[in-house]
Amino acid sequence: MSHDTLPRLDMRDLRMVAAIATHGGLTRAAPHVNATQSGLSHQLKDLEARLGVALFDRVGRRMVPTAAGERLAASADAILRSLLDTEHEVLGVERSHDARIRIATECFTAYYWLPALIRRFADKFPRVEVQVIADATADPVHALLSGSLDVSVSFAAVRDSRLKVQRLFDDELAVCMAPDHPLASRDVVQPADLASQHVYVYWPLEVSKVYQSILRPAGVPAAQISRVSLTEATVELVKAGLGIAFLARWAVEPHLRSRTLRAVSYGGHGARRTWSVVTRVQQPTPPHLRAFVTYLRRALRGPRGTTPPFRTICGL
Repeated sequence: MSHDTLPRLDMRDLRMVAAIATHGGLTRAAPHVNATQSGLSHQLKDLEARLGVALFDRVGRRMVPTAAGERLAASADAILRSLLDTEHEVLGVERSHDARIRIATECFTAYYWLPALIRRFADKFPRVEVQVIADATADPVHALLSGSLDVSVSFAAVRDSRLKVQRLFDDELAVCMAPDHPLASRDVVQPADLASQHVYVYWPLEVSKVYQSILRPAGVPAAQISRVSLTEATVELVKAGLGIAFLARWAVEPHLRSRTLRAVSYGGHGARRTWSVVTRVQQPTPPHLRAFVTYLRRALRGPRGTTPPFRTICGL
């Protein structure tokens, strides 16, 4: 933030405006901000001079906020409450001993960037242990409901009143192929183009979302689909021209940059996914878990339709 854009308000100003608006006068507000009536009067005059607007009008014995004062008082209340919540959260995490968070994602490729985020969280909160439960990757929502998982980073639609879902980011599953593949020159791959292709998928067909939502509707026979449970192996098979695969663009970015792989959008709008962080509804939510979810959302959440810069997140 440049010097020219620094705010003219500080915490003392916010506490003063909130107190005067709540208690209706300088004398009654002063004890709540550890000030005298005259000291508070000077502080208010100074703030109004800095802002160039009147914040309160005297109506009888009360001080009534102007339109500008009402706006500032409302913001002051929200900011002060948010800071108090953050203070309680941080103190709660810091005082947590042997706190544990068990996390899984719905896609193994997410483990490329998740460890970097866990490491940074551990630097901030060294008393909180974050465990990656890779065995829950096949069905993290079930693991959440059974109590064997605390956090899931998922893209499947979740509609269960026992779970809280908070959006993180959107990404695209692109059709990936060798640069000399017949489909590599296309701007878009259409469903009809898949009928003659050999396709690699990660999960068994009965649970594969790529098969259920893309390949089966496109009429791709099961005989033309092979399961390969390692992303790196899938990439090498595709690069060798032995088939195609639906992979997240961010997961294959190094291969796209080196032009050893080609990625083409599928259908008119692309095969897009919305990732969310999912937790059980708990009252109250443990402070270390609340802090971790807040940290993930700040690190990963972006405007709708965007994908976080995973190269930056992973330090690449």
